[in-house]
Amino acid sequence: STWTFISHSTMNISKSGYRVFSANSTTACTELAKKITERLGVDLGKSVVYQESNRETRVDVKESVRGQDIFIIQTIPRDVNTAIMELLVMAYALKTNCAKNIIGVIPYFPYSKQCKMRKRGSIVCKLLASMLAKAGLTHIITMDLHQKEIQGFFSFPVDNLRASPFLLQYIQEEIPDYRNAIIVAKSPSAAKRAQSYAERLRLGLAVMHGEAQCSESDMADGRHSPPPMSSGRTTSGHPGLELPLMMAKEKPPITVVGDVGGRIAIIVDDIIDDVEDFVAAAEILKERGAYKIYIMATHGLLSAEAPRLIEESAIDEVVVTNTVPHEVQKLQCPKIKTVDVSMILAEAIRRIHNGESMAYLFRNITVDD
Repeated sequence: STWTFISHSTMNISKSGYRVFSANSTTACTELAKKITERLGVDLGKSVVYQESNRETRVDVKESVRGQDIFIIQTIPRDVNTAIMELLVMAYALKTNCAKNIIGVIPYFPYSKQCKMRKRGSIVCKLLASMLAKAGLTHIITMDLHQKEIQGFFSFPVDNLRASPFLLQYIQEEIPDYRNAIIVAKSPSAAKRAQSYAERLRLGLAVMHGEAQCSESDMADGRHSPPPMSSGRTTSGHPGLELPLMMAKEKPPITVVGDVGGRIAIIVDDIIDDVEDFVAAAEILKERGAYKIYIMATHGLLSAEAPRLIEESAIDEVVVTNTVPHEVQKLQCPKIKTVDVSMILAEAIRRIHNGESMAYLFRNITVDD
């Protein structure tokens, strides 16, 4: 009877064994991890992550992780590459110390914009996915990937949670008279996301297209830099072969499809980083008669001069979630507001550990969202 008692107690330990670590060396980045552990009612795992004097990343895990489910919460600060290295080293340390499962909680997945093939470039996002798998991750929880297809880069399960329920709730509770609003996509590529918001809030939809004349957004494509013609050698593969030439794009000046006059304009997007596009869009919406302009985005990267530009612009409020730390930017610009999404991340961690269905977190989410 003594023996059965011991075996039962050890079984319970293995069932309840999960730890939540943060792999960030900066304090601003551990804020989200602290919020999540508070909601779960557990302590943050004991580990030390630091940069040595020669800038090498060192990770010391200070407690046993053998046979446990380990969740690493990694928020991505300014210094993206250091954060990635911290995550890789932490995951590999846990793998080496016999953790059963290593689940990365990466609310904003870095390099997610580099997910398409460019001329003589590479798909960096796929490289990062392979590196994370190699380091020992067995599952990832993330939020609003830049493209949903990025999930296919991974060799293990990815849960791509949505922040839109929190942002929709903000619109309904914090924007007075939101029924007089119109959802705006600042480019045709953002139209699908905007449509999803418009249909859920039962509001109208406006789409902006074209570009500010003299914009350089397409210059990076390499199509304005044909290879120099080498003399004495035909560039085509065969002298008699004339391939049809792809016509160069000519974008019209910015136009707004949909009426925003006398409305509150709510621009929705997934990432707000360089704000020049948003500021330009806000100016045009103001000219077209919108009397208030909000911007809703999941990831507020807000790099470089973003806070100052927002402060000086026609934008009334920028609402982002706390997937990326932006306390410094908020001090520079009071127009930036934060919505806390730690609740859904904590629930995802709890469900994955307990082996419960994740479907509850994806209810009412369609293929297009």
